[in-house]
Amino acid sequence: MERTGPRRLRSSTVILGGMGALAAALTSCGSEPDKRCVDPDSYDAVRGYRIVDSSACKSSSSSTGGKKKSSRGTTKRADGDWYYDPDVDGRWADEGTFSKSQAADRGGFGCSGSGGG
Repeated sequence: MERTGPRRLRSSTVILGGMGALAAALTSCGSEPDKRCVDPDSYDAVRGYRIVDSSACKSSSSSTGGKKKSSRGTTKRADGDWYYDPDVDGRWADEGTFSKSQAADRGGFGCSGSGGG
């Protein structure tokens, strides 16, 4: 027997779909912005900043870069800074910001312009 009317979705399907959309909206609003560790001295006008190993950024929580010991025992500036919300293409990141608070102000799906969660 063939149905001729529109297909009806079960209420559980509708509820689960709605919960998934709500979860995606809330998660994108309250989560940390995407970040990459980049070499701030490597800027290329076409490609952006070169992505380096995250260990170059871990020694400091600020965006000014950390300090690490060289092989001679002297202290020098680390090679990396955190770069937030970049467009990533292979080992290069562009269109982001070095300011975490500015990246949070961009918001995501379902976020207000005030910075989200």
